[in-house]
Parts: sequence; structure tokens; C-alpha cells
Amino acid sequence: MPTLSNFYTIKDVSEHKAKDDCWIIVDGKVYDVTKYLDDHPGGDDVILEATGRDATEDFEDAGHSKSARELMEQYYIGEFDTSSPIATKKGFSESFAQLKKKQYLGLSVAVVGISVIVGFLYLRKK
Repeated sequence: MPTLSNFYTIKDVSEHKAKDDCWIIVDGKVYDVTKYLDDHPGGDDVILEATGRDATEDFEDAGHSKSARELMEQYYIGEFDTSSPIATKKGFSESFAQLKKKQYLGLSVAVVGISVIVGFLYLRKK
């Protein structure tokens, strides 16, 4: 008989990113790895860097064994809810990229306009 899983949003998981309360997401599953931190062969700092977010890529890059994957099951607490939108704060580079995409024409027109005015003033002085 199937069991009913808890569903957690990225907001739920991001609220658990401390050494005494540590959740991660791996392959769409949410794990409370707080009790495992001291036992992790790579040290607790490796997990703490990935806590409170989707750590699938970090987990896969480390090349965990089959037994490590089986060990994770005892820390499973629910599924990652992908139905809610993930709101992220844009960094400077992302904001600049959006500005560049959206206002490229306006910036080009401004540069051309300033060049025309400077050229006109330069020729007027002669």
C-alpha cells in the first residue's frame, strides 16, 4: 500500500540551513541530514555548504556509492514540491543582463543622440 509523503517547498527547505537543523534536496526528495553531519566522511562543512537548497548536482559530482544512497533513505522526510514557483533574488549580473536585453535599443538611441549633439557642437565652434 503506498504511503502518503510530505511535500516541502524551496521556502520550507531554505529555512533549515543551520548545523543544528539541516535539510537538503537530492533528486526531488527532501532529507533532514542534521543527525548525519558528524558522521559524513567528507566532513560536515561539505553538507553545510549545500544545505537549504537543491544539492543534487553537488551530490552527483561527489560520486556517492550505492551504499551511501541507501544510507540516505533513513534521513528522507518527504518530496520536493515543484508546483510552487521558485522566487529568487536576482544578482547584479542577472539584472544587468535583463537590462541589456530589454533596453538595448534605448541605449543605442541615446549613444547616437549624444554623438550627434557632440558632433553638432564641435562643428558649430569651427
